[in-house]
Order: sequence, then structure tokens, then C-alpha cells
Amino acid sequence: QVQLVESGGGSVQAGGSLRLSCAASAYAYRRSCMGWFRQTPGKEREGVATVDSDGSTRYADSVKGRFTISKDNAKNTLYLQMNSLKPEDTTMYYCAAGPRFWSADSWGCGPLAQFYKLWGQGTQVTVSS
Repeated sequence: QVQLVESGGGSVQAGGSLRLSCAASAYAYRRSCMGWFRQTPGKEREGVATVDSDGSTRYADSVKGRFTISKDNAKNTLYLQMNSLKPEDTTMYYCAAGPRFWSADSWGCGPLAQFYKLWGQGTQVTVSS
């Protein structure tokens, strides 16, 4: 059963915007943590932004002030609004869901991919200079 389905990726010029969507099953959407990750071939999967069911959010330093994570409870959908895109944002983006966990002495929805149990298939974002 597919739990998470991403959409909204595409190609844009530097400085442009994209909004990624992740349609979640009811089970996935009820997980305490949901987040967006990205992975370039040969590199570890990087946490971009996460949101706790209590509404708190975390962002990677590289996207702070440019990306916004949000949820639509009526639609069981997670979003990632990406503004001021840069060529270095080019890669596959994945939606994920999972329980809260300890990371860096903090309990909640950290950016560590190994703690997220449900994953979508990914959507490609390409930013040209």
C-alpha cells in the first residue's frame, strides 16, 4: 500500500519557486513527524524541513528563509514551498513520516532520515542558473 505520494517537482530557473506536495494515507498523516528530505547520488539523505504534529518546524540551515513546510489537515497533505531556488537545490526530494525521536539531545522531529519509517518515491527538482 502506497502511503506517501509526492508531486510538484520540475525545472525552474535560479530565483524561481516550486511547491512540492505529498499526499499521505491517513495512517502516514497521523505519524508525529513528517518531513522533506533530499538526496544527491553518492551522498547521504539530507533533512530539509520537518514538522511535528504539534506544529513545530525545523529547517536545514541551507534552506532557512527560503523554504516553508506546511500541512493541510483537511487534505492529509504535506507541502514544501520553495522560493529563491538555487542550482544547488537540484536533486530528488522525498516525503517521509515517522515517530518522534531523540537527536542532538532534543526530542522531536529531527532531520535524521533513519528514524523515518515511511517514504514516498521522490520528485525531481532541477534549478538552472
